[in-house]
Amino acid sequence: MERDRVLVGMSGGVDSAAAAALLQEAGYAVTGCTLKLYDGPALDREEGTCCGLEDIEDARRTAYRLGADFFVFNCKELFRREVMADFADAYRDGRTPNPCVRCNRFVKFDALLRRAEDLGIGRIATGHYARVDLDAGTGRWRLLRGRDRRKDQSYFLYPLTQEQLSRLLLPLGELEKGDVRAFAEARGLASARKPDSQDICFVPGGDYTAFLRHWGMALEPGDFVDTAGRVLGRHRGLACYTIGQRRGLGVSGGRPLYVLGKDPARNAVILGDEGALYRSTVWVENFHWVSLPPQGGPVEVTAKTRYSQTECPAVLCPEADGTVRAEFVRPQRAPAPGQSLVAYQGEAVVGGGIICRTE
Repeated sequence: MERDRVLVGMSGGVDSAAAAALLQEAGYAVTGCTLKLYDGPALDREEGTCCGLEDIEDARRTAYRLGADFFVFNCKELFRREVMADFADAYRDGRTPNPCVRCNRFVKFDALLRRAEDLGIGRIATGHYARVDLDAGTGRWRLLRGRDRRKDQSYFLYPLTQEQLSRLLLPLGELEKGDVRAFAEARGLASARKPDSQDICFVPGGDYTAFLRHWGMALEPGDFVDTAGRVLGRHRGLACYTIGQRRGLGVSGGRPLYVLGKDPARNAVILGDEGALYRSTVWVENFHWVSLPPQGGPVEVTAKTRYSQTECPAVLCPEADGTVRAEFVRPQRAPAPGQSLVAYQGEAVVGGGIICRTE
């Protein structure tokens, strides 16, 4: 396997384009590829989506400008099964999923590595803002935060395995976003001024309820109830609401009301005061240890339950049933089953997993 050759996952955006160019300038033989994840009517819209027709052509133009080979790999069925179906199932069960985390875990990096091996290429790379290094003392690969804290994407990468980390190059990890755009523009890359995508790739416009209807899910109206079970009004369907939500409820209780939880068995959305949203204890399933090997006792970390949150000191406590209990120093607002809890020690990602319950 040739370690000086690298297969770069290219979305058509500025970050992956700059990553490919940086690696070529560093002396790597670059091959570009786009993983075709999704087909749908939104892909023909002018603004495009991740792996849409316009994005694939932008990625292809960048590869050709670099004189690099370029491939499009069909991962649609895998993506549909592991990401889209899981997204719909999670909302059906009253959970709040993070499809980007699941895509990285079950689709993107595994597909890149397998395709690289098929082509005899020793390395893979993406345009994520994160870093990888080898801990010489333990011999373990570590996932680190990106230097640009505003763009750091290590939260989404916690499922990466030691094998994937050992083969992964993240050339943007030491850079600021502004410098990346300036680099791309100076080299005449087609996507230098292209705006960043903000939507889930298969949910253009962020209208996930429209996606769920298209998927075939019936959004059944039900009751808003308070914590005592008293009916406060009618909701439009469980999937239309997220824990912590205040706006758009259409219920007047004489005071601000927030979504505290969902009860799929009763098809009820539970409302109450904001103070009831805070939790000090969170249980996590399928916890994946990244920069540390699996631990048998308490581990002091900082952690967060949403990408946009500020981390809080916490202690991770592995449980006998395989879950990990996270005890926060300060109660956290609206941690929701289905979201990812990610833990850090300094620059390193300790690991992460899916919230299954709170207390």
